[in-house]
Amino acid sequence: MILLVLIASVLISGVTIYQYRETLKDYHADRLERKEEQVKQSVKYTLQQTTYPQTTENLGLIFNVEIHQIADVLNAPFNIYDLEGQLIKSSRPRFEIETQSNCLDAEVLNSLASSVTRRYLEKSSAAGDRFQASYTYINDGKFKPIGILNLPYFENNALIDMELREALIQLGWVYFLMLLIAIGLAFFITKYITRSLQTVSDMMFKTDLTKRNKKIYIEDSGSEIGKLVTSYNAMIDELEQSAAKLARSEREQAWREMAKQVAHEIKNPLTPMRLSVQSFERKFDPDDPRIKKKVAEYSKTLIQQIDTMSSIASAFSNFAKMPAQQNETLNVVNIVRLALDIFNEPYIHFISDEEEIIAKLDRTQLIRVITNLVKNAIQAVPDVESPRILVSVASDGDKVKISVADNGIGIADDFNEKIFEPKFTTKSSGMGLGLGMVKNIVETYNGSIDFTSQPGKGTVFTVLFPKE
Repeated sequence: MILLVLIASVLISGVTIYQYRETLKDYHADRLERKEEQVKQSVKYTLQQTTYPQTTENLGLIFNVEIHQIADVLNAPFNIYDLEGQLIKSSRPRFEIETQSNCLDAEVLNSLASSVTRRYLEKSSAAGDRFQASYTYINDGKFKPIGILNLPYFENNALIDMELREALIQLGWVYFLMLLIAIGLAFFITKYITRSLQTVSDMMFKTDLTKRNKKIYIEDSGSEIGKLVTSYNAMIDELEQSAAKLARSEREQAWREMAKQVAHEIKNPLTPMRLSVQSFERKFDPDDPRIKKKVAEYSKTLIQQIDTMSSIASAFSNFAKMPAQQNETLNVVNIVRLALDIFNEPYIHFISDEEEIIAKLDRTQLIRVITNLVKNAIQAVPDVESPRILVSVASDGDKVKISVADNGIGIADDFNEKIFEPKFTTKSSGMGLGLGMVKNIVETYNGSIDFTSQPGKGTVFTVLFPKE
């Protein structure tokens, strides 16, 4: 609406100015013709009353005084030329005559002679003013040309221009008022039209999958808005059904993930238990003088793994963390060395610059961290000619630094951001929960875990635990 008013105002202003200019042209043309006809009639009458012969040579004598009388009465100054274009007489004062040419251009004479109407109109402009001049023949009683009548005409547009400005100003005020009315109408109509849309928009903004959403009820809504409201309400119904299905799916998925993780955690202690029993069976010698100490070590290892399984089962049954944290004051060096005892691979080495590094950690969870990292390292070196795994423990200010390095196949750069994600694995078997579980344990203690890797050269996992 506003745009239409603006376009209309511009178009009408343009049409008004164009019409004014066309009307002004017709006005000046008609006025010049009237002046010219009046002067010609007066000249004709003078020629009829004169006692001088009606010849070119006598024009100066015939109109010696009469030219000024005619010009004053008709308020139309004019000039008389002979047929060769030489000035014979002018109604203008002498000082004005001296400033104008006393001879007509050949173009004027030729145009006048070739004109069918025996009339030539010349137009010119100077200093922003427009001028016209008409040229016609003066005939004697036998209609023979004896001279040329020149009637100059100045187009005075001052009054009409002022009237145009006033008209445009009045038109501008009218359209300004119409513009204000259009703005007001557009505002109220838009508010009325968009009220329903705003209601729909607000309800859509409040739509939440986690709770029950309200439907929209709008009275006296248009057909388009009604269709939109109906579609929204139908969407809400479908959304509630989808939310219910999604909730069931998420619960089922959570149970699956928990079952997978529990199975993975149970397998972790079962593997070292199996290895310990096999090693005990293979190395058992009743005549060995250190048999009692070895049996005690095997029993201790089995008991630790059984305790781990028991804690996992207890945590699962209680829907708590797996296993629940039991912070103890531990010698991390001894716990890491103990965790490595269950592995029989000869290429696993352990170093520590200190014999005792004390920290408050959960023994079982610390063993699980070491066990998972070492198992991953073992799985990375099966095809290496001279495999080597180095586990180190050191103090790093107020933190304990544990590193597990291998010279295995390494980790591709594409997997760097996914390596700690649950269920992500690059192995053909396994559920990919190990490193995700390790990261959760480390972050539970406000620690950090990171790694550096070069494909084909090896990987180093670094874990930092706060001592307190």
